[in-house]
Amino acid sequence: MTPDDPTRLGRRDRKKRQTRAALAAAALRLVAERGLDQVTVEEISEAADVSSRTFFNYFPSKDDALVGDTDADRDTVLRALAAVPAEQPALEALRRAFAEVVTEVQGDAELSLLRMRVVTQYPVLLARLISGNAVTERALVEATAARTGLPPEHGYPALVVAVAGAALRTALIRWATGGGAGSLTALLDEAFTAVAAGLPDPRTG
Repeated sequence: MTPDDPTRLGRRDRKKRQTRAALAAAALRLVAERGLDQVTVEEISEAADVSSRTFFNYFPSKDDALVGDTDADRDTVLRALAAVPAEQPALEALRRAFAEVVTEVQGDAELSLLRMRVVTQYPVLLARLISGNAVTERALVEATAARTGLPPEHGYPALVVAVAGAALRTALIRWATGGGAGSLTALLDEAFTAVAAGLPDPRTG
């Protein structure tokens, strides 16, 4: 096996992802039990069975471990959006891109629900998450503008991204309120179907 063997590199990458996930899970569980100010990086590292030095190889701070990797999430959704055929309408393209993020969220439902509960409990964490989401929204507006041939300052890309984001948040909130029961993908599809239909008044159905 050479140093550049792809199998070896694959195992190394998986190990890094596992360590990162273990640190995030330890941070969330400890903070959920004790409170944000009562948990240290050293305690998180010990719970994940790594050194504090290793912790800082993955996260700049405790708060970053709690909020999650918004940069990686942004890359995931942008890659997914880029993979949607160009002829698909913008709203449908965003639905398909968000479906990939939703699959990851539901794939680790327990941790995802815990993160949502912890982050919304502390304004400092919620502010970090909102900031990261704002960067993602701007990137999606630019990507949608490019797909539609419109300038980024045109109203349509910003509007369709905002509407799609609202559909995603609605699905996530409904899923979290139900304790993670049911299909988050189905809730996402339901929200996007309602938007695509023009949000008809259910009383007239």
